[in-house]
Amino acid sequence: MDNTNNPLSRSYEEKLNQMSPFEIKNELIALAQKDARESSATYLNAGRGNPNWTASDAREAFFMLGSFAVEESKRVHTDTPGIAGCPSHIGIATRFTDYLAKQPDSDGKALLTRGLKYAVENLGADADALVWEWADGITGDHYPTPPRILQYTQDIIRPYLAQEMGKRDAGCGKEYDLFAVEGGTAGMCYVFDSLQENHLVKKGDKIALMAPLFTPYIEIPQLDRFSFDVVTVSANPVDEDGYHDWTYPDSELDKLRDPAVKLVCLINPSNPPSYRLSDDNLDRFVDIVKKDNPNLIVVTDDVYGTFADDFRSLMYVLPYNTLCVYSFSKYFGATGWRLGVIAAAKENLFDKLIAALPADEKADLARRYGSLTLDVDSLKFIDRMVADSRDVALNHTAGLSTPQQIMMSMFALKCLLDTDDVYKKKMHAMIHDRLSALWENTGFKMVPDSLRVGYYSEIDMMVWAKKFYGDDFAQWLAKAHNPLDVTMRLAAEKGIVVLNGSGFDGPDWSIRTSEANLNREDYVTIGKQIRAVLDEYHQAYLASKK
Repeated sequence: MDNTNNPLSRSYEEKLNQMSPFEIKNELIALAQKDARESSATYLNAGRGNPNWTASDAREAFFMLGSFAVEESKRVHTDTPGIAGCPSHIGIATRFTDYLAKQPDSDGKALLTRGLKYAVENLGADADALVWEWADGITGDHYPTPPRILQYTQDIIRPYLAQEMGKRDAGCGKEYDLFAVEGGTAGMCYVFDSLQENHLVKKGDKIALMAPLFTPYIEIPQLDRFSFDVVTVSANPVDEDGYHDWTYPDSELDKLRDPAVKLVCLINPSNPPSYRLSDDNLDRFVDIVKKDNPNLIVVTDDVYGTFADDFRSLMYVLPYNTLCVYSFSKYFGATGWRLGVIAAAKENLFDKLIAALPADEKADLARRYGSLTLDVDSLKFIDRMVADSRDVALNHTAGLSTPQQIMMSMFALKCLLDTDDVYKKKMHAMIHDRLSALWENTGFKMVPDSLRVGYYSEIDMMVWAKKFYGDDFAQWLAKAHNPLDVTMRLAAEKGIVVLNGSGFDGPDWSIRTSEANLNREDYVTIGKQIRAVLDEYHQAYLASKK
């Protein structure tokens, strides 16, 4: 009889299957920690993509800048300890360079020195205005002004995005407006909310999700306020040799040709299985929009683009139709900072669609945004997002905190100055080394693929069940166990946390591992234990035949 309290029982696993994998992980962590305490196993959590590195020079620059800002503030109200004024604009760049000259040599000092020079010479920044924005912003003594993003924060992040998102000839990227947000997750919420508030998508509309993908993109459309009719564009099928290549067949992408599909959401590179879109897929997107669905709204989440070779984002391939959500969290080891931007081309589909709305819907928007401007019709969609992020009424206090914006500037400058891609090459090498350690120790074949990024792995256990032990075993496995049993068994018996790929609209028997948050030797262990679980299933299968 099935024990419903037994975490490895089928009935218990079927109950868990109804939950998000990020909620299931709490149960997996408890099981893995319990196993580690009661056995010789080492607790290893490869379930989340939180990196185990940090970009130290940008942080060193940030804190050095903070010390300068405090000195500047203390130039005012110096008569009472613990009370200071606000940084003064006049002559601040000269005082900053004098301050840096007195500091011992360090990576942070070099970044600030070179970063100031770069911004003045390459971006046309006024030195006093830039240093004042940095000092005042890091002090956090004013509301964000402009609320969407600080002037020089935008000027610095624009060329960074152009460099990293695949348009290295884009100059300063001035063709894009940016909205600084509290990480990619806030960006997701703001995009969905404002698209609906502005009647660009309506409750029950048909939208497309490109699977596998990060679970909130699956779960948000199911909320009652949206209740979208979801079309899945799938990269899950296996090729003629029985392997996943995680690209989108033309037949799947062609689902987007239906003009009834108002919106498509994707993660590029994917999460999981961590593959960038192929050039053929990108070309297909362009063909679909130009020939059949010119009003298709594209939302691309490109947080992992910096880990891909030769990356090209849809924000530059289809700029008119695309909103890009980008987060600094993974590349710079900054998930706790909550740093991200939403990017929209200055000339875009969203403003065009709003202008074409019927009179009653325009009147509704005039009431909604009328407290902000006398000319609501001219209010850009991206600025509507800013207002919506604070329920419009609090637009005057909208915006990402200014210290967070200065931290983003330091991260972006770090990469703009890294003309030899030293940081990028190190990140790529570290991820690929861990990926190889994992797969080599599963004994599974990792087919060479230039599209593979490797930040995550999605391992379809059913593929390898068939490859190693045949179709009869695979059929037995599917009948004898719930697909979640793999993740539960790894946690309860091996002390290892991975997530179920089915929760990301991946294959039912797939598991998702992060190659970001553990050391190479840990992935050796995880690879061996994943293979051990498959072999143990096979032993049980053989025993059932006797």
